[in-house]
Amino acid sequence: MQSLDTTNLLLGIMAAVSVLEAIALIAIGVAGWKAYARLMALVHDVEARHVVPTMHRVNTVLDDVKAVTATMREETARVDDAINRTLERVDGTARRVRSTVTARTSRVVGFLRGVRVAIETILSDSPARI
Repeated sequence: MQSLDTTNLLLGIMAAVSVLEAIALIAIGVAGWKAYARLMALVHDVEARHVVPTMHRVNTVLDDVKAVTATMREETARVDDAINRTLERVDGTARRVRSTVTARTSRVVGFLRGVRVAIETILSDSPARI
């Protein structure tokens, strides 16, 4: 019977250790849950005090950047349109000046060519045919 007493004693010790392990696991689980709850409360607090105001400021800055970008786009289009209109006016003026100068100089060039031909004819050695 001694053998059963020892076995029963060992089984009792093993059962007590198993109960202690179960209690330790439950305690670790409860402590983990409490730590998780504290951490989540801290995260929510940090988010409410720091992240939300920072995101509000960032969104405000982004809205300002968007407005400035839109204004710059409009101004760029306006300046581009003004430059194109100015270039068209300069091209038109250059065409008019060229045609005016060509018309006036063509008469002078024609007159000078006629004078040259007349001088060459007078100075030529061959008798003039009339």
